[in-house]
Amino acid sequence: MAASPADGNQFAKALKKYMITGILVWLPVMVTIWVITYIVGAADQLVNILPARWQPQALFGFKIPGLGLLAALIVVFCTGILAANVLGRKLIAGWDSLMGRIPVVKSIYSSVKKVSESLLSDSRQSFKTPVLVPFPQPNIWTVGFVSGHIPESIIEELAQTNPQENTAYISVYVPTTPNPTGGYYVMVRTSDVRPLDMSVDEALKYVISLGMVQPEEMPHPQQPQLPLAEHTPDKPL
Repeated sequence: MAASPADGNQFAKALKKYMITGILVWLPVMVTIWVITYIVGAADQLVNILPARWQPQALFGFKIPGLGLLAALIVVFCTGILAANVLGRKLIAGWDSLMGRIPVVKSIYSSVKKVSESLLSDSRQSFKTPVLVPFPQPNIWTVGFVSGHIPESIIEELAQTNPQENTAYISVYVPTTPNPTGGYYVMVRTSDVRPLDMSVDEALKYVISLGMVQPEEMPHPQQPQLPLAEHTPDKPL
């Protein structure tokens, strides 16, 4: 007896369901393995800077995977120890001064240095507060991150836009989706900013996943405080 079209449709739906389920299981595993393999492989290239007779393959007769990554971690750790003392800070200051004198290189080096300091330093306010901001126009909202303080010269210019009002502004980075490394830097009135009751990791996952990965419902003790750039007409800037 021939199979009915309904049975064929059910089989196709079941096949599609199980294939998608299998992909959802294996895709994050394979991507994670690929990323880790790429990082370890790239770090292993560091051993190539050693003289040929000092390389692991010459010493032990075989290649040791991950040795370059271990060497990179040791170098980074030792650099951190060196940079934490007075002599290390002077050496780094001299290196920064040298890099700042080289055309083209100084622009790239200084920009990367400032961004990395903003992202990794605990003393900064950058990227520690997820917020909702109206972007790219009023009544359309998107997720952004507080990105530090606004320079005084810009505060003065912003104050001229509303000289009769006591208006405060905040600088916000609005990431693009699904690649958050690109985005827009905007200065928004604090009255238009809505702090989000979620962590930075939760907000980033929400942005990267196109809104499909919902943040966990976790109670937070208090709303984060936003750094303000405020101008009042009756007090000097």
